[in-house]
Amino acid sequence: MKLAEKSGPRPVEVALLASVFVVSACGLVYELAAGALASYLLGDSVLQFSTIIGTYLFAMGVGSYLSRFFERQLPAHFLRIELLVALIGGALPALLFIANAYLPGAFRPLLYSLVLLVGTLVGLEIPLVMRILQRNVALKDLVSQVLTFDYLGALAVSLAFPLLLVPQLGLIRTGLLFGLMNAAVAVWALWLFRHDLRQFKAHALACFFTLAALAAGMAAADHITSWAEDKLYQDRVVFASTSPYQRIVVTNGVGEGKAGYRLFLNGNLQFAQRDEYRYHEALVHPVMSAYSATGAAPKKVAVLGGGDGMAVREILKYPGVESITLVELDPAMTTLFSQQPALVRLNGGALQSPKVHVINTDAFNWLQTTSDTFDVIIVDFPDPTNFAIGKLYTNSFYSLLDQRLSASGYAVIQTTSPLVARKSFWTVATTIESVGLTATPYHAHVPSFGEWGFLIASRRPYRIPGTLPSGLRFLSPHSLPALFDFPLDMARVPTEVNRLSNQVLVTTYEAEWGKVVAR
Repeated sequence: MKLAEKSGPRPVEVALLASVFVVSACGLVYELAAGALASYLLGDSVLQFSTIIGTYLFAMGVGSYLSRFFERQLPAHFLRIELLVALIGGALPALLFIANAYLPGAFRPLLYSLVLLVGTLVGLEIPLVMRILQRNVALKDLVSQVLTFDYLGALAVSLAFPLLLVPQLGLIRTGLLFGLMNAAVAVWALWLFRHDLRQFKAHALACFFTLAALAAGMAAADHITSWAEDKLYQDRVVFASTSPYQRIVVTNGVGEGKAGYRLFLNGNLQFAQRDEYRYHEALVHPVMSAYSATGAAPKKVAVLGGGDGMAVREILKYPGVESITLVELDPAMTTLFSQQPALVRLNGGALQSPKVHVINTDAFNWLQTTSDTFDVIIVDFPDPTNFAIGKLYTNSFYSLLDQRLSASGYAVIQTTSPLVARKSFWTVATTIESVGLTATPYHAHVPSFGEWGFLIASRRPYRIPGTLPSGLRFLSPHSLPALFDFPLDMARVPTEVNRLSNQVLVTTYEAEWGKVVAR
């Protein structure tokens, strides 16, 4: 042992420690991919990541325990496990995408089955490497070296996954790439232990076929994604991208009765071309026209969310507007809707207007740091399907919103369906009122969504305007008052305030919309 220390690490030791780095990185990628897919497709990112990580760590513990039963031919066992991890882990995102499209009821069982299986196999890897290394390395050095490389691999991939891998490669290619890396470790082990393996040819063939299968998957990744998403979204997918924040899919249904272009974020419909004008006219004009009715045109307007530019298109119908600040978290959204010709036509080139200033940042943080005030603020966030979005519906957020409103200003918030998610809708009203603002509710029928709700937040009582811009397709001065009439099945119910410390809205929303999905 002393001789080995003086002469430095042996090539086998260096190779195995390098493999620990790769193995750790690959294992974490599979865990993150499963968590990201569960968040995209099931909602509530905190719950999904928490349960995925917990299940994965439990499975790793099971794998570590099972490693005690591997006594002989450790290099052969390590090689086989690497190939299994490469195949199953590498294919995990693709399998889950396909299952969600073709067997949606099987998605959740398959998700946790794969996480358990991959976690167990990953849990076997490190103990086997340590037992192979302990032949030549002192225990104290062995533990410190293996854990150091293990943690370094986890650090590297935790940074690369959201910043580089998913935006550039997408989830399916990322999984397959790291599957290839696992397979490369197996090939490495095949060469390092070629004299110790009893069935060298069989192991070599297994390595070859595993690499071939994963390489074929990489080549067909776009076809796999299109195949799954065409089935999931029914209409033809014309654009799909995975940003660090969400999965963006645009479909186009051509023909009679089709919805035209539709935008989906994480599988949730955001607009359909055939009736989006109803939603965006209802969102924008009740507050913009009400401000104009005071005798002073709204000059400074902010749009929070709404990266598709449809709300901006409606705001630009008021010639007195001097500036529009669009705060959209995801630059992929504003780039898409300012550069893709078909989508630019939908928003009338609104994002290219010299009056529009785009800021790609988190709206909550922006409200905390900006000193500007606005005559009208349009809040057009997705529904509160998870806690990351739910914070944008809290009393803390509305308190910041209040600070950014001019004395006579109005804010309007899209607020889910008061018919389907009645308690969720009125939770937002209660939350707005908790910071001292008046909450004025109204609703509109949008065929793609059903009955949809909005809330106006202001310091003074809201008055329905008597005039609207010309050329609208949905609203008129005659029909506008009907939007503020709530029938009994949408009437107000008692609710709690939605706070950062206890986001009751997210759980309420999931419970109410979950009943619809379960039907």
